[in-house]
Amino acid sequence: MFHLNKVSSKPAAAQAAGTLHHFVTKSTGLPSLLTHLVFLRVSQINGCAHCIDIHTRDLLAEGMSVEKLVLIPVWHEAQYLFSEQERAALAWSEEVTLVSETHASDEAYSAALAAFGEKDLVDLTLTIAAMNAINRMGISFRMKPRAKS
Repeated sequence: MFHLNKVSSKPAAAQAAGTLHHFVTKSTGLPSLLTHLVFLRVSQINGCAHCIDIHTRDLLAEGMSVEKLVLIPVWHEAQYLFSEQERAALAWSEEVTLVSETHASDEAYSAALAAFGEKDLVDLTLTIAAMNAINRMGISFRMKPRAKS
């Protein structure tokens, strides 16, 4: 669960962020593994060490192999390891996270829509947007990963 309480002097703001995180993890209907895959890829793009640590652990707990996990940043080169829906989610995650560069192209939108349908694409896009917001908070407030040396 996302907790921003330790970095926020505004409990209501931290609660709102937590509520959004809870919604996208519990209420969208997307598979949990897919949600954590999206969370991890978005966090990798944004460079949020805290979230990368959390969502790597989540994917391992969901049963993802270490071999597949380490190839997420280069999934384009290891597409055969990912299902059609995982590939579509990873591609759309990159497109939306890098929206200032990609402008969410019509081609990318059409591909994501074909893989998810309208309702699930809205849920997927909200999931991506939520993680982008959380990454910005995590990075800005210097949230540390749990990893130990």
